[in-house]
Amino acid sequence: MNLPTKEEAKRLLETHVQDEYQRYHASMVATAMEGYAGVFKEDPLLWYDTGLLHDLDFQKHPTTHPGESLKWFKEWGYPEEMIHAVEAHAYGYNGFTTLPKGNLAAALMACDEISGIFFAYRKVNPIPYGQMKVSSIIKRLKEKAFAAKIERETIYRGAEALGVPLEKHIENLIAFFSNLA
Repeated sequence: MNLPTKEEAKRLLETHVQDEYQRYHASMVATAMEGYAGVFKEDPLLWYDTGLLHDLDFQKHPTTHPGESLKWFKEWGYPEEMIHAVEAHAYGYNGFTTLPKGNLAAALMACDEISGIFFAYRKVNPIPYGQMKVSSIIKRLKEKAFAAKIERETIYRGAEALGVPLEKHIENLIAFFSNLA
């Protein structure tokens, strides 16, 4: 399996993504994915890299995202499972219609958008992620005006595809994010 090391993946991210929020978002998703790799006893590097690189082309190609990334990943010989997950996480955007198949793709869909909810919640309530409460995140998810650009249906669809109840998913993410600065 051809995958970059964590250090190589971080350099790729730094090369293609200049926006600090997008880099932090990628780090959050990578952390969540690596956590779920442990839950499902999967390859932590594959899951981490998928999370870190899932939006690699977003900043430069927002209207075709993740089209460019998919081309790059194929050229670089990345695993089909990773390519599928990155394509499926864009379900409903920019003409992408691939539904997630398998835990890697479902986890990426489940973790991507909700990390933005966690980030926004921390902005208005600056407590460590590990001290957040499931009920507080659920409340914010229900408030359509809170982090309004975040697509809630994608979060629900991803958690359902992953087979993890939403409350348990949020509980898992609180634990996974607890060491993030």
